[in-house]
Amino acid sequence: MGATIITVDEFDYFVFGATGDLAKKKLLPALYHRFIDGQIPSAARIIGCARSPLDTEGFRALVTQALSDNASGPIAPASLSAFLALLVYQTIDVGNPSDWHQLVTIVNQTRDDRITVFYLSVGPSLFEPIVKGLKEHGLNHTSRLVLEKPLGFDLASATHLNNLLRESFDESRIYRIDHYLGKETVQNLMALRFANILFEPLWNAHYIDHVQITAAETLGVEGRGGYYDRSGALRDMVQNHLLQLLCLSAMEPPASFDADSVRDEKLKVLQSLEPLTDQRALDNSVRGQYREGDGMASYLSDIDKEHSQSESYVALRANINNWRWAGTPFYLRTGKRLRAKMMEISLVFRKTPHFIFNHVAAPIQPNALVIRLQPDEGIDIEITTKQPGHGGMRLHNTVLETAEAPHKANRPAPDAYQRLLLDVVRGDQTLFMRGDEVEAAWSWIDPIIAAWRDADYPPEIYAPASEGPRGAVGLMSKEGRVWREIQ
Repeated sequence: MGATIITVDEFDYFVFGATGDLAKKKLLPALYHRFIDGQIPSAARIIGCARSPLDTEGFRALVTQALSDNASGPIAPASLSAFLALLVYQTIDVGNPSDWHQLVTIVNQTRDDRITVFYLSVGPSLFEPIVKGLKEHGLNHTSRLVLEKPLGFDLASATHLNNLLRESFDESRIYRIDHYLGKETVQNLMALRFANILFEPLWNAHYIDHVQITAAETLGVEGRGGYYDRSGALRDMVQNHLLQLLCLSAMEPPASFDADSVRDEKLKVLQSLEPLTDQRALDNSVRGQYREGDGMASYLSDIDKEHSQSESYVALRANINNWRWAGTPFYLRTGKRLRAKMMEISLVFRKTPHFIFNHVAAPIQPNALVIRLQPDEGIDIEITTKQPGHGGMRLHNTVLETAEAPHKANRPAPDAYQRLLLDVVRGDQTLFMRGDEVEAAWSWIDPIIAAWRDADYPPEIYAPASEGPRGAVGLMSKEGRVWREIQ
């Protein structure tokens, strides 16, 4: 039976930065797919806002090309024509008052009760002038505001940004987006935990030896060298994406599945993270930087510098000091130019207290629950079973799939933005970060950055298409553990 399609209420979606890469590759294709699936009403409007001197027809031509390049599946001329009819374009220089007045005119062309969304698909330097411009021109009272990362560069800047946002918008109207939280498998993780009695009794330090969260990429920094060298992997990936996945894996069951109940529990996890300061930060972290090899350029070549202390790889050991997780470490790693593209959460269970098969079986791998986010989404249980056939008790590892993987159903996994963009229209903040979450994450990250800066030693060099620096192996092996293979 197919999914039920429920059309959302009429809306105006203003996309600042509508001619940029994110809008062309993700946002506009996501809105198109929701439109052709019947979730977006024909009376909705999508208003592109950028400095580019386009008119509406020029913007529609740009979007047509963007859909041709980035939409999943063929584009029917009739559906494309109907979608393009929703599009409007307004040139806006945020420092030009006349452009703002024109934007107000566009807003006022529809009735007052229409949902209005302002999506800031722009660099962080434009957050403040846009937010202040929305407030100054009275566009902040009933509208909703969406922001992309980076949400600050450290705790001080994140706090400044949150104060700025709260001066103009109520927290209930601020949507800090992390597209990882919109992935289908992340939703299945919560369903697996909180809609079934099977796993909850085992979801604790008594049964789980450790948790691994991996985000590996085969690409280098590509065209993001300037941004990436200022940020590094810790700021770019761990502070937001990986810590959010840690929170969803470790949180207590919320009182109900609503935005604040879920985010309250995530905040408690962040507040329970054992601080990594000074030598503890150095002992529980590894930084790496890819070198050249196999026809691929080095990190330094990619950023066009002779020297840099920024990391393209980071691995961390984190402890959560609460009753559920005391004694079970969480290992986080992310890096560029690694062996394969992979993102997964792996809960590795403790060994059986007494193994009775030593006389007939070789050592076996511990059980694991694996939540795969990319490239092929799904949830697997890795258990030990008897190998079929005669010849005695031969054990081997068996993988049980507990959630249907979209790629095996011959359909593409829905892009996370398709869910999140319309969650804003629905007024559902469950999959968006709250301001105190962002600040709590930076509170944990900042001391690690400070310890690295004070130690003043370079990242460990690692080969491209490898699993990262050797130091990351040592981070696990000193406690008798091993990383799962990147494949």
